[in-house]
Amino acid sequence: MASNGKEPRSGSPNRAGTGTEPSPTADAAQLDTTEDFEVLEEEEEEEDLSELPPLEDVGRPPAPPREDAQPAGEAAEDPQEWVDVLGSGLLKKKTLVPGQGVDTRPRKGQDVTVRLKARLEDGSVVEEDPALTFTLGDCDVLQALDLCVQLLEMGETALIRSDAKYCYGSQGRSPDIPPNAALTLEVELLAAQDGPDLELLSGKEKVELANRKRERGNFFYQQADYVLAINSYDTAIKVISSSSKGTCSHPAKATWAPFPLQLISGVFAVDFSPEEETELLDVKVKCLNNLAASQLKLDHYEAALKSCNLVLEHQPGNIKALFRKGKVLAQQGEYREAIPILKAALKLEPSNKTIHAELSKLVKKHADQRSLETEMYRKMLGNPSAASTPGKCKDKLPWSIPWKWLFGATAIALGGVALSVVIAARN
Repeated sequence: MASNGKEPRSGSPNRAGTGTEPSPTADAAQLDTTEDFEVLEEEEEEEDLSELPPLEDVGRPPAPPREDAQPAGEAAEDPQEWVDVLGSGLLKKKTLVPGQGVDTRPRKGQDVTVRLKARLEDGSVVEEDPALTFTLGDCDVLQALDLCVQLLEMGETALIRSDAKYCYGSQGRSPDIPPNAALTLEVELLAAQDGPDLELLSGKEKVELANRKRERGNFFYQQADYVLAINSYDTAIKVISSSSKGTCSHPAKATWAPFPLQLISGVFAVDFSPEEETELLDVKVKCLNNLAASQLKLDHYEAALKSCNLVLEHQPGNIKALFRKGKVLAQQGEYREAIPILKAALKLEPSNKTIHAELSKLVKKHADQRSLETEMYRKMLGNPSAASTPGKCKDKLPWSIPWKWLFGATAIALGGVALSVVIAARN
C-alpha cells in the first residue's frame, strides 16, 4: 500500500483508475460509486486479457562477448540483453544496474518500494515517482510493473518494455496516455518488507486498505478485465474479514451486530467504534456488489447469486443487489422468481428507467415462455386445434373442455347402466 507521503495523481500506475469512480458512460456505471445508480445496456464483451502465462523465475542471460566496440554515443542495442518475461515478446526486461543477488528478490505479498519513471514510445515522460510503494502480487499497479518487479534484485535498476495489454490497454489514460500505447518503465528496487499483519490493523486502517483494493477493482472493471477485478474485490473482502486481535470492551456487540460474525469474522473482537463498524460494513457491501457485477460478466451465475444474497441478508433494500439478483435469475431462465425481485427494486426506486426496461423485458420473456409451455401441453394432450380458440379462452387449461366431455360421457354411461338394472328387475 502506498506510503510515499503524497497523494498520487488520478490514473497513476499505482492508482490507475482509483482517483475517480468508473465512468457513467461505461459498464462500470453499475459499480458502487458515489454516483446515482444507473445500469446501461450490455456492451459487446471485449477480449479477455486476464489469461496471462505463468510468471517464470527467469534470470538475466549473460551478454555474449562483443567483437567490435562501438564508438561512444553510438552503442548498438544488444537484443540478447533483454529478458522475454512471458515468452510472448510483449513484456521485456533489461538490467541497467545489477542488484545484490537473486536471494534479494522480493516475494509476493511483501510491500515493495521502487523508483519509477514511465515513458511513451516517443520518449515523453508520463509518470515519475521517486518512492512508489505497493503490495507485490495484489495487482495494485500496472501488470507490467507487478510482474517484473518480482524479478528485480535489491538495488537493481532495469528497463521494462511493455505492450499496452499490460499497461492501460485499449482505453489508455486521459489525457496523457493514448489508447493502445506501449510504455517503457525505468524501475529501481529500493526496499522490500513483509506487509502489515491484517489482524493488527485498526478499523480505520482496514477501511482505507480495503477501499484501495476496491478502487483498483473498479479500474480493472473499466478495462473489461473482470478476472483481475474479482481478484481485487476478493482481496478487499479478505482485508475486512481478517480476524482482529485485541480485547473487547463491548462483549454484547455480538448480539446486536447488524451482520453475523461469519460475514466479517473477528470485527467485533476488538473495540471498534460504531462509525468504524458502519464503514466496514459499507465497504464490504460495495465489494460484494461489485464482485457480483464482475461474476455476472463472466457468466458465473451461482457465484454472483451468492454475492447478491450476502448483501441482501444485511441490506434487504439494496437496489443494486436486488437488480443483479434479478438479472442472474433471468439469465438462468428463472423468470417467475426474477420478476418479483425486480418489482421490489422498482418499488424502492420507481423512477429508475433501467429497472423498468429490464422488468418489461422479463415479463415479455415470461409470457413467451408460458405460451410455449401451453402449446407443448396441447400437443401432448392431442388437442392442437385449441390454438384457434378465442382469446378469452386462452387462459383456460387446455384439458378443461375434454374433461367436460368425459364427465358427460360418464353420466350417460351411468344412466345406461341404471336403466339396464331396472329392466332386468322387471323381467
